[in-house]
Amino acid sequence: MRSQVHNDGELKELTVKIDKQVVEDYFTMAENSDYDLNELVVIALKRFRASHCDYLKSNIPTD
Repeated sequence: MRSQVHNDGELKELTVKIDKQVVEDYFTMAENSDYDLNELVVIALKRFRASHCDYLKSNIPTD
């Protein structure tokens, strides 16, 4: 997984409101790992999308 590129291609900014503790936990996770904060968030979002692709009402590639 560390060799995968999770945040490639054209980038677009997303601003969301998230529980303070979740945000703090992600900062801590980034500090304690080799992952950038953006990479951790993209990994989490892509995993959610893969698990709930039925919300898209179409098939998407799961990377």
